[in-house]
Amino acid sequence: DLPRESHNWRHMTEYSLEMKQFACIFHLYHSKAYDCLRKIFPLPHPSSLTKQVHFLSFGWVSITYWLSNSGAAPGFSSDIFIRLQEKVEKGDQPYRYCALLVQDMALQRQQEWDARNQRLAGFVDVGAGVLDADEAPLASDVIILMAVGIVSPWRAPLGYFFVHSLSGHLLAQLLRQAINKLNNIGVAVLSVTAGATARGAETARALGIHIDPERLQCTFQHPPGSAHHITYFFDMCHALQLIRNALQCFQKMQWLGEAAKWQHVVELAALPEKRVPELCNSSSGCPGNEQCCYLKVNLATQLFSEGVADALEHLQNLGLASFQNCSGTVKFVRLMSRLRDVFQGRNPTARGHKGPLLVGNYSKIRHLFREARSFLLALTDSMGRCAIKSKRKLGFLSLLLNTESLTWLYTNYVLPEGLPVQCLLPHAFSLEQLELFLHAVRQACPGAGHPTCAAFQAAYGKLLASCSLAPGPHSSGFGDVSPLDLSTFCGTDLTLRKVRSQYDPTPGRTVAMEDPFSADLFVCDSATSNALTDLSLHEQSVTRAAGAVAERVASDLQCDVCVASLFEPGVSALRSGAVLYIKKSGGVSLPSASVHHITNVSEQVLRTYAPGRGGHKNSELWNLFLQQKIFSELLGERPLFPTLTDHFFDRPSCLDNHYVILVKKISRCYLHVRTNCAQNVNLKYPWGKPRWKRLKGKHSFALPLQQCQSSPSWVGP
Repeated sequence: DLPRESHNWRHMTEYSLEMKQFACIFHLYHSKAYDCLRKIFPLPHPSSLTKQVHFLSFGWVSITYWLSNSGAAPGFSSDIFIRLQEKVEKGDQPYRYCALLVQDMALQRQQEWDARNQRLAGFVDVGAGVLDADEAPLASDVIILMAVGIVSPWRAPLGYFFVHSLSGHLLAQLLRQAINKLNNIGVAVLSVTAGATARGAETARALGIHIDPERLQCTFQHPPGSAHHITYFFDMCHALQLIRNALQCFQKMQWLGEAAKWQHVVELAALPEKRVPELCNSSSGCPGNEQCCYLKVNLATQLFSEGVADALEHLQNLGLASFQNCSGTVKFVRLMSRLRDVFQGRNPTARGHKGPLLVGNYSKIRHLFREARSFLLALTDSMGRCAIKSKRKLGFLSLLLNTESLTWLYTNYVLPEGLPVQCLLPHAFSLEQLELFLHAVRQACPGAGHPTCAAFQAAYGKLLASCSLAPGPHSSGFGDVSPLDLSTFCGTDLTLRKVRSQYDPTPGRTVAMEDPFSADLFVCDSATSNALTDLSLHEQSVTRAAGAVAERVASDLQCDVCVASLFEPGVSALRSGAVLYIKKSGGVSLPSASVHHITNVSEQVLRTYAPGRGGHKNSELWNLFLQQKIFSELLGERPLFPTLTDHFFDRPSCLDNHYVILVKKISRCYLHVRTNCAQNVNLKYPWGKPRWKRLKGKHSFALPLQQCQSSPSWVGP
């Protein structure tokens, strides 16, 4: 289909579709061979493949882009680039700098008939037209590019490409093309982020990055030979997964006389729920054996978190034999946790390591990075082999490269005066936003498994239509992904729940509880506990329902902090990290005062508006009506979940933080139990008739609410 005479290749305006496809695909897959062939054959200059200018009459200029298309077709999205250019031309400073993300996703190789365009689909298409031929290869993967804001949380899907085979060189070529297009509209790319995989390392080398610890180079020049440098990051979540795998494979890692052992993590994740005898307060009016405290592992806790480090220390202090000599594991986990917090900074108002990178707080981060570098260089496996030179080195090298890249950006863009970049949000250098977008694409595709080319294109088009380039999750084409999942979606493989699933304990296995659990350490002094004995039978029933709701909501949450807030702690002084002390009565977990209040208000609303509704009680409109009334009742009252004040500030918007989502989940779950399960549950005594005798007199549940509201430092949403 291609002309062999050289004169047919001299005028790009006369190129056929097949000639355009050949030039584009040849350059993307084999740029060096393309440059060599250009010396003896008049192929277009590489810059002309993405931008071609036509001078028309009356001074008009027409520009065409071979790798770009309008709508949801493969290639660079012309509409997105036009809207970004409009933002820059209006003087919106946050859109002048961005980070570039790249990710790939497997496709189902399938040839389909495209009824709309009246052609076969499923072939390779990089934006220059689909390769429609019997001998053309079917697309096996799709490459997606996204730009995200560095000083403001905006994001823009730049386009996608159907390819037959993946390579680091191909990804590097597409990245350079994207950088060129962004530079042409006035958007400067400061960094590139790829997965911490073999292909991500190959992409880094193709761009000119050196990940050898002895000659580490975290930037590459673009265009090659110019003075403009761009940093390179490996996704932090992927890097931590590799480090988790390394610790699991080596079982033991050592440095400077310390040792981290994987067995400590396994013992923590497999720790069974254990009944702990508790002495009740005399004012509770209940015998000591009616209520007890349970030690429970919060499986939603991230492995590399302060919660796990604190829990290991706490269990060691209790004298448990399985957790003795775990100080090295605690130091290992705590260091990884602090590095993770730095690279998760997403909110300009956040505090601690999760805050933005500013001139004022960089000294602490620089000290942490120096400590991490010394630690990583000294880390060895159980045989004394250096970890950064072992076959499990990529995760540790990724950490070294990421710290160097972030330091370089701070030195060159934040520290100098007069530059518009006054702070950096390190979260922009992770793949989380792109992976959330791909998760929404998968949800929009029909069926399970890998999507076909046609299904991916249709889903991509739906999400692209809802993308407004404005900061915030609801305007960024994330579909139905819950805001509660934004900070935890990509870390589900790093939770204690994942570890437990790999090491499922045998039935009946228990960890011996030594004398500290039977000592006089636990004192019952909570009005929520008294609700089961001092209140009316109806209020006892609501309290039990609140406990069941807390258990159900906890099973769906991936945020360990929010899970802990659902239950009443046994003793707050001993409530440490991934270990929770939860009170139970009659086999039901006692909810926190905030959860009880939400369910109590939900019950009041349901009983107020339920009469006369008949068969409409289970309708979606009816549930929305009830939720609106519940929120109306909660408005104006003192805030709930006072212990989550700092946690709520981790969210960039008060409308999307965990406070609002928790209230929604609790109220929805309670309404579901009360309205959809009425045929299976006795609403007056859902768990059977209580064993306690009904007390005389009138009682109210005002005390727990008052007790849970005292938080003068809290700022409501």
